[in-house]
Amino acid sequence: MISINRKTFLSLGIGLLFSALALYFTFKNIPLGDLASYLKRINYFWIVPSLAIALLSYAIRIWRWQIILLPVKRAGFMKALHPLTIGFMLNCLLPGRIGEIARPAIYCKRENVAFSRVLGTVAIERIIDALCLLIFFIYILATISLDTSQDVSFAGYRLSPDDLGRLFTITLETSIALVVVIGLISFSKSRNLINRVIMKVSDVLPFLTPHARAAIRHSVFHKITHFVDNLSVGFEILKSPGHLFLCLAQSFVLWWLLGVSVWVLALGCPGIQITILEAFAVEIIVCFAIMLPSVPGYWGLWEAGGIFGLMLFGVPSEAAAGMILTYHFFHLIPIILIGLVSATIIGVGITQAAHNVEEAVHCEEELEKEEQRPMRTGANVP
Repeated sequence: MISINRKTFLSLGIGLLFSALALYFTFKNIPLGDLASYLKRINYFWIVPSLAIALLSYAIRIWRWQIILLPVKRAGFMKALHPLTIGFMLNCLLPGRIGEIARPAIYCKRENVAFSRVLGTVAIERIIDALCLLIFFIYILATISLDTSQDVSFAGYRLSPDDLGRLFTITLETSIALVVVIGLISFSKSRNLINRVIMKVSDVLPFLTPHARAAIRHSVFHKITHFVDNLSVGFEILKSPGHLFLCLAQSFVLWWLLGVSVWVLALGCPGIQITILEAFAVEIIVCFAIMLPSVPGYWGLWEAGGIFGLMLFGVPSEAAAGMILTYHFFHLIPIILIGLVSATIIGVGITQAAHNVEEAVHCEEELEKEEQRPMRTGANVP
């Protein structure tokens, strides 16, 4: 059942407060009367196919995660669906993008696998997404012309073509750094070298007795190396060219579907005439915008990125605001509802999902003990 306690209400209250402030600053320069009039003129029929296409992209996400999980543990569609949808739901309701951590925590608790192994699969998923977005962004810049005179400020954030270029550069540099780290951990020789360096650090800790140094070595540094080893299992998909290619293909398709979802909704919005490629550019800009620290549900940043993207293609501000607000609201609510249904089915409360991280770490420690037990009783092992 969904458990709601005082801490949950406090967290939700703070999130709603920040969301309200972000929305205020986002729309304070847009005539609300014109916006309200525009919202009445939208043909909401187009929300249905737009939402159907977006939900199809989530189905592809689940399928992709099933493939990435293969080296850790084979997962059926429903076993992957529940943690993933609960994770997205938590990102919409709670601050700090806790859903990214709650997803592997929920999965590892239910399937009795190491948390760090599942966490590695989520990291791979994010790297693949970032790679696809970067490739699409380069393609968009090469194929369509943007109005570089636009400079939009919403919710305390200033967005201009130069800012998009900086976001692109930051995303590229971060992705390269993560790829290097993942590569070093994935291959046994470099991973063993990293683990040796980590253990050597424990040997040179100052101001400690040999007994204290040995205790810290076992309780801290050994666990770090074990965590690194488990992460590498989550990265194993990189060593399977066939599976990796399939994941990349799925990623390109799911992101393209989200662009098509934007374009379909635009068909029902008066005054908005954009091509599928331009709609996809808007979706990419929104993705770059919400990479910045934001409130639950990305309120404010989502609107800022979407309005800025539409204005680049000559869409008036009130029409852009009306469409993006409609798109965000009607695509957010179903994800929250699906996540709540999943949480109810598997018996995970909103606050319990956050605490699952601690339980997952404890579960990982127990699994580590089980893995070491044969080594300690080697004489009894055939």
